[in-house]
Amino acid sequence: MSELNKKEVFVVADNILSPLGKTTAENFAKLKESISSVNQHHNTNISPLPFFASLFEKDEQFVKAGEHNYTKFEQLLIASIADALNGSGVDVRDKKTVLIISSTKGNISLLENQPMSEELKDRISLSTSADLVAAHFGFQNKPIVVSNACISGVLGVITAKRLLGTGQYEHAVVAGADVISKFILSGFQSFQALSPARCRPFDKSHDGLNLGEGAGTVILSTNEKHAQNIKLKGGSVSNDANHISGPSRTGQELAGAVKNALQDAELSIAQIDFISAHGTATVYNDEMEANAIAISGLQKTPLNSLKGYYGHTLGAAGLIESIISIQCVKQGLLIPTIGFKEPASEDKVTVCAEPTRIKAVNFLKTASGFGGCNAAVVFGK
Repeated sequence: MSELNKKEVFVVADNILSPLGKTTAENFAKLKESISSVNQHHNTNISPLPFFASLFEKDEQFVKAGEHNYTKFEQLLIASIADALNGSGVDVRDKKTVLIISSTKGNISLLENQPMSEELKDRISLSTSADLVAAHFGFQNKPIVVSNACISGVLGVITAKRLLGTGQYEHAVVAGADVISKFILSGFQSFQALSPARCRPFDKSHDGLNLGEGAGTVILSTNEKHAQNIKLKGGSVSNDANHISGPSRTGQELAGAVKNALQDAELSIAQIDFISAHGTATVYNDEMEANAIAISGLQKTPLNSLKGYYGHTLGAAGLIESIISIQCVKQGLLIPTIGFKEPASEDKVTVCAEPTRIKAVNFLKTASGFGGCNAAVVFGK
């Protein structure tokens, strides 16, 4: 094994900022009570028809007004990063600290109400937002942007692990966020991918996804003083090369990412105690993911999806769901898949339908997205 792969990466701190709460603790407490933030909305600025989604209150501010006119997207990132950094002991002004931003659409909503100009092109650029966020905190290194559809959050974590493995950095702040706009909602409506009710991942009656707003931040480090913390043990990505919007018909490619992530973590399938699935509740994604889990030999491993609580938070999803899963390990409680009653794929996945006490050491987090992208990461004690 190379020296690069030998470096251990520890989770120092984290934050979830969602309509359920502004901290990880607040969010996990709501999930333990089976509270969902997915509700029906009648917002004609986003859609002429009612829709189900997880949204923040209209005009809610997350950062105090100051000299910079931060967008909602940037405010979410700043607020989430600030909470995660608080008390972490990580110095953002250290050249050994890198900032990674993950998002699918960033400030794309600015296109809806402004005429196209060179200034607007620059303002909607993800790199512009990343630079503003980095400057707000005083990061010394150029921030890295990861935008690869719905695996962006998980890919940001994998990118951090690889960068930390080189020794170039000692700490990585990985933050992801997305906000729901008319542009984004109409795109999913055009695919007929949205459910007319709260989504039901892996359930026989699943009929589409819900979208959600939110942000998540994970701070990672190779410093041995964090050695007692949860570790990021392995990760891998793959691509279906199948269709720009339709997932693999077999699940072989996601299964390949799972296999490589386990190899990277030096773990067997028997050592995975539960799976945090992507679980969007669209028929094709659930089927593909169920196939991949079965191919991987993990069909008996307890699995959950958190989309019924948060909706699909796009670039933040992989981070939010990883953080909740870390809490599941710490608190010995597996959060159930809300909305699940009857399996869509018999014998392929074991979906957790009730709060379950567990003694977990390791978990697998999977993600998939448009363009056929797949990612898998392994966290554990």
